[in-house]
Amino acid sequence: MTDLTTSQIERQNILNNSVAIKQAEKEFGITGIKFENKYYYTNQQIANFFGVTTRTIERIIENHSQELKDNGFEVLTGKRLAKFKKSSQLTDINVGQTTRNLGVSTFRVLLNFAMLLTTSDTAKQIRTRIIDIVINVLAEKTGGNVKYINQRDSNYLTSALKENTARKKFTNSVGEFVEGNQYKYAHLTNVIYKAIFRENASEYRKILKLNQSDSVRNTLYSEVLLLIASFENGIAQEIETHYKQKGKLLTFEEAKNIIITLSKHALFEPLLHDARTKMASRDLNFRDALHTQLEEYIAPVSEEDFEKFLGEQSKSLEKQIQEHRDIFLRLKDK
Repeated sequence: MTDLTTSQIERQNILNNSVAIKQAEKEFGITGIKFENKYYYTNQQIANFFGVTTRTIERIIENHSQELKDNGFEVLTGKRLAKFKKSSQLTDINVGQTTRNLGVSTFRVLLNFAMLLTTSDTAKQIRTRIIDIVINVLAEKTGGNVKYINQRDSNYLTSALKENTARKKFTNSVGEFVEGNQYKYAHLTNVIYKAIFRENASEYRKILKLNQSDSVRNTLYSEVLLLIASFENGIAQEIETHYKQKGKLLTFEEAKNIIITLSKHALFEPLLHDARTKMASRDLNFRDALHTQLEEYIAPVSEEDFEKFLGEQSKSLEKQIQEHRDIFLRLKDK
């Protein structure tokens, strides 16, 4: 993991991980002011906790204002500030009754400060522990095997079935209308992979450290599977159309050009961007796998994704997978 003090993406990947944040909040047990069903911390509290001056905290806020605001930092004024002051009176924390505006942070923002403070020993200890918690949560939820973390998405089964149906249309079309031996299927599939995520099957296997017996499709995210299904459906139709126009079997190069042309269609541009972003970002965070051809698409993994793959929603999917083992057997290496 990159140094959290220098990588905003790494910081956000931890701060968006609500499962790990909840566990950290429970473990650290840092006393705050309960307000609107959340615990908040004043700048003075945060400075005291990390053993730095309030001016240091203010400089962090000045230099990283948008990041902190995005994670929950806010300035209270007016009626909300008055209510907050009443809440603080129930604690031994002095807010200052003449204060007209007050910066406050949630626990999530407190962790954000821990990732930005480079001179605090306490912040360094927090960074080390939160990384351990993130690693432990991932190991606990996946049983130590992140290879198939994509299957924890409740949309995975539906997407896999749709791709399986599209795959049959594609292979039937290639078998009937494209010349060549049995290797043409794998070669044209690699052309599709290259068009979508800029890697062929063997390159993808190497990045994810898959065995030869592992199915590439069984490791793909639902959004990527749906995009592949769209490609395969469109390619199958285009190959048949070109065959009818030509009146004889297409060459491998002709079929390849159909795929490349289709991949450049404006219709697929936003879908390609979305699939590449999700694949590059999720694999780096969950699988510690870097797709160098997709580095420009790497972004923080969303809070929704952490819930999807590690939260309560994913637990129900584990049961669903067990209930549909026959589906996975049918999908294996299609």
